[in-house]
Amino acid sequence: MSYIRKQNTNTILMIEPVAFYFNAETAKNNYFQEKPDEDSQKIQESALSEFNGMVEKLRNHGVNVITVKDTPTPHTPDSIFPNNWISTHANAQVGLYPMYAENRRTERREDILEFLEDNGFKIESIIDYSAAEKENVFLEGTGSIILDRVNAYAYAALSPRTNEDLFIEFCEDFEYSPVIFRANQTVNGEREAIYHTNVMMCVADTYAIICLDTIDDKKEKKNVTSTLKETQKEIIEITEEQMYQFAGNMLQVEGKEGQKFLVMSQTAYDSLTQKQIEQIEKHNPIISVNIPTIEKLGGGSARCMMAEIFLPKA
Repeated sequence: MSYIRKQNTNTILMIEPVAFYFNAETAKNNYFQEKPDEDSQKIQESALSEFNGMVEKLRNHGVNVITVKDTPTPHTPDSIFPNNWISTHANAQVGLYPMYAENRRTERREDILEFLEDNGFKIESIIDYSAAEKENVFLEGTGSIILDRVNAYAYAALSPRTNEDLFIEFCEDFEYSPVIFRANQTVNGEREAIYHTNVMMCVADTYAIICLDTIDDKKEKKNVTSTLKETQKEIIEITEEQMYQFAGNMLQVEGKEGQKFLVMSQTAYDSLTQKQIEQIEKHNPIISVNIPTIEKLGGGSARCMMAEIFLPKA
């Protein structure tokens, strides 16, 4: 089957929260999460309002957003971040991924795959890595893996949620060249692994946004930068401080007539300098969305909320 690899898609899957809340299981190694000081009902209301606002804003820019409602049981406080359990590809393949937190594993829903097929998308094969959970081996989708789909490179920062061997297996299955490194953040004076690659880097069609300060190993840093340069990406650097404001957690999408946009949170946008904004806007306009509750409690931002649909139409 011949297919064209594109970096962006016009179609995004988003999961509408029904009981969004702070997840203590993921907070063990997600240092971006903050404990709540409001009751769960208020938090769910805020999260739903932020979610709806984001969906509306994306649709207003011509992005085709498919929303699926979460189920009240089993309780999945993080279901709003579907990009960790599913990836879809232009060759009609789907990847399903093993999740670190036990209470996130029920986010993988077969009915969502059926729903995509009912909406005219073609799924020819499913590569399911989720059995690795039994071995305590994890790879959390496009949280763990940043894809340069056109040049067939896959970037991964190793962490308790991103296993090297499984990542290499993914690269073999989906035909990507692996770019492996370690990315750290300072937590209580210690350098700790960043939980997901997609909080410290974003690869778009002609540029990449990356916090190079997190890659402590000089050789690894050089390998990442030279691969980005070799694939003709302009490197837009962010600081570790900006990364904490989710300035690495962004996604380039397509709107009306193939117009490209970079989606980020308002928090991330506010952390950028005028120069960085100009660097990005040279390539495409920005869509910023206001999602403070989701960011603070979930420890994930705009990119995590969007699972890209690259599947061909049946």
